[in-house]
Amino acid sequence: MTPFERFTRMRSVRVRLFAAVVVVLGLLPKELFFTKGVGKHREKLTSFELALRSAGIAAYNLVRVSSIFPPGCKIVSRDKGIDRLSPGQVTFVVMSEAATNEPHRLIAATVGVAIPRDPKLYGYLSEHHSFGENERTAGDYAEDLAAEMLATTLGLEFDPDKSWDEKREVWRLSDEIVRTQNFTQTAVGDKKRLWTTVIAAAVLVG
Repeated sequence: MTPFERFTRMRSVRVRLFAAVVVVLGLLPKELFFTKGVGKHREKLTSFELALRSAGIAAYNLVRVSSIFPPGCKIVSRDKGIDRLSPGQVTFVVMSEAATNEPHRLIAATVGVAIPRDPKLYGYLSEHHSFGENERTAGDYAEDLAAEMLATTLGLEFDPDKSWDEKREVWRLSDEIVRTQNFTQTAVGDKKRLWTTVIAAAVLVG
């Protein structure tokens, strides 16, 4: 199974979960912000907590949901988004994480987004984590995943074997995808073998 196929299967399960939450709670987020962070500690769980603090989202009860960018959703700054939240609030996130206690090992966590031109349509968010990839490589991969998911939904033709830059040009010319980008956090494993955790997240608010 290819990474794209695994992402598609995972996404379909999470879409159903998110749809159930929307039906039960009547929730359709109107705003979203991106954040990222790094944490280091001798305990893995504590390094994750410190990464959440670094990202500014440790004070909320985080629930991971599917990778859908809601129709008409507005991207706001991290500070503005956090102002919308209260400590202890149940908060939905699309989040990627990676951790290592191997000295000098490069890790990355990234979230990609692809937004359609028509605001009545939904877009896609993708999660990717990796070892040995720099910020650009990991970020481009996540962005490519999100754009491919949106392109298939819109019925756009593309060659999956083309490079990300080539596919981006095809989608730009189609005028159907208005925006793609990624939010990526990388770090190098601590030389004293402390656990190092990185996270990247899209936080749904409103």
